[in-house]
Amino acid sequence: MKVVAQIKEPISYEMELFEEKFSLSMRSKVALLNRITHYIVNRKGKQMRPMFVFLVAKMMGKGEVNERTYRGASVIELIHTASLVHDDVVDDSNTRRGFFSLNALWKNKIAVLVGDFFFSKGLLLSIDNGDFDLLQIISVAVREISEGELLQLEKARKLDITEEIYYEIIRQKTATLIAACCALGACAVHASKEDIEKMRYFGELIGMAFQIKDDLFDYGDEKIGKPTGIDIKEQKMTLPLIYVLNQVSVKEKNWLINSIKNYNTDKKRVKAVISFVKDQGGLEYAISKMKTLQQEALDILLSYPKSQYRDSLELMVNYVIDRKK
Repeated sequence: MKVVAQIKEPISYEMELFEEKFSLSMRSKVALLNRITHYIVNRKGKQMRPMFVFLVAKMMGKGEVNERTYRGASVIELIHTASLVHDDVVDDSNTRRGFFSLNALWKNKIAVLVGDFFFSKGLLLSIDNGDFDLLQIISVAVREISEGELLQLEKARKLDITEEIYYEIIRQKTATLIAACCALGACAVHASKEDIEKMRYFGELIGMAFQIKDDLFDYGDEKIGKPTGIDIKEQKMTLPLIYVLNQVSVKEKNWLINSIKNYNTDKKRVKAVISFVKDQGGLEYAISKMKTLQQEALDILLSYPKSQYRDSLELMVNYVIDRKK
């Protein structure tokens, strides 16, 4: 957490104020909703997304932010929270960040309605203030997240994901929201169209590197909060696996596909798949792709004048790659 505190340092005042404004933006006349939102606010994560919004805004706005920046950060966090609540329902997950998920405590129907409430709150926050440029960025991200999830589900049934399709899935599912954060940060302080697009692409690169890092955790031995082999168990096609499937003989490929389709709950078989992917260079390949994305993101960042905000964003890029969980 030391690195996260270091990243947050130049925007610590903004992040404190943001938390107050964010809590206010979640308020409702319904007591049950307020009880649930209180539960969510008290179990927040690292808040990486609002941090991206404020750091990019301050880098672009010469250290200044405005009310639009706070609204943009709140909208992103509302939409992100909504997507997490809906994800837990879809995945039938009972925990989130080490605590009970909403659907575990209040059942699916309430969880879905709460997710919908956050979505509408986020959209109205933009509409009520005439932030239609920010709303467009958010709306594209929401559409892409849904498309990415559906594309993954469609391909998971056949296990016929190519590397190109994999990148498209992670670009939409994971990277699009981080891309939206960075574009929002630039847009909120009225940066040029060129700078907004540069920051959007910067966020996309980080988001994709972040997902590849997550893929690698599935093959690690460290205790990182999710058991090794869980992606294989859930039949998720990750980059190390896709690379190996395209490199090996037909016989080995059939064994791998058969293992994932029919033996994905067999611990011994999952362990054998993990060992095979490691032996065939799947991890090294994924690491090299992740580092290429990291370098491209850093190149974009270093094209801007040096500042404490740029330094924090640089730390953030490296943290995404070096994190242990």
